[in-house]
Amino acid sequence: MLIGDVARRSGVSARMLRHYESLGLLRPTDRTGSGYRAYSDEDVQRIFHIESLRSLGLSLREVGRALDDPGFAPSELVDDLIRQTQERIATETELLTRLRRIGSSAPDGWHEVLQTVALLRALGSPSARTRQRAALSSAEEAAVPVEALVEAVLDESDPIVAGTLRWALARAGSEGLPLRVPGLGSPEAPVRERAVRALIEIPGDEATALLRHALAGSDVAVRRCAALELAARGTAEGVPTLIDMIVGAVTDVDAADALSALAHGLARADQIAGSLVDLLRAPATPPPARLRLAQALADIPGSTATRALLELSHDEDRAVALTAEYVLGMRGSR
Repeated sequence: MLIGDVARRSGVSARMLRHYESLGLLRPTDRTGSGYRAYSDEDVQRIFHIESLRSLGLSLREVGRALDDPGFAPSELVDDLIRQTQERIATETELLTRLRRIGSSAPDGWHEVLQTVALLRALGSPSARTRQRAALSSAEEAAVPVEALVEAVLDESDPIVAGTLRWALARAGSEGLPLRVPGLGSPEAPVRERAVRALIEIPGDEATALLRHALAGSDVAVRRCAALELAARGTAEGVPTLIDMIVGAVTDVDAADALSALAHGLARADQIAGSLVDLLRAPATPPPARLRLAQALADIPGSTATRALLELSHDEDRAVALTAEYVLGMRGSR
């Protein structure tokens, strides 16, 4: 079979076949009387093997080793190819993400494109000061795509930079809310907590709905953040979580303040006081927790809280009794 016939059958150009021959990858079995290359069926099969290995990303030198070295072990090379391919995909994905973010900022000219690129790079800097300056610039000088700000907020571990980024993101309003929902479902606990803290900065019903969603999750830290913010927004769904925080001595002063803020109506005040009293009377509640619960009753208005304090003023636990007496005295002076 002549080189032209082989090229048509294999789809490999005659020029490339000659190149393979020059590298020693492919040697025609014979030559015609006129000196033309004559390829056997085995030669054509080798061409297909060469092309198959090239399709995996092997260099021509690696292809030669794979075909001619009896001791060649493909597993190590395949593992290396997997690593190289993963790195290439990651690089290309990063480039695609950057291009999409630049496009979403709708730049009017190359100056804005370059400014956005500089800010995106700064947000990914290893320097906390550089990241913070980028966060400030994103709100004052140039518009950074909200998606980039969300990613930066969810990745940021420095508390000062994180606060600046949340401030910058809050200025974007509800535009970034859909992007923050995946953060709430992240398998990484720090990311979930950063997501809910970012939501806290956003006013409005949509953010409140997402905070309710976070309150129903399994992450305790996220539920606590959501409960405190929902209380600040006048929403009482987080009351059980707030009471658990008091019992567990986890930012219990903030939780007690949140309960006090919620107890602005007598119906809600009596409900909150009743929940606190139930735990005070529970045999399993340890003494330190009972003391914190008694203290939490101090700023809960209404008759339920007052009756509970009167009862507690005769409590067997002297610390609880003294606390109740003191609180009753303060309520009387008011």
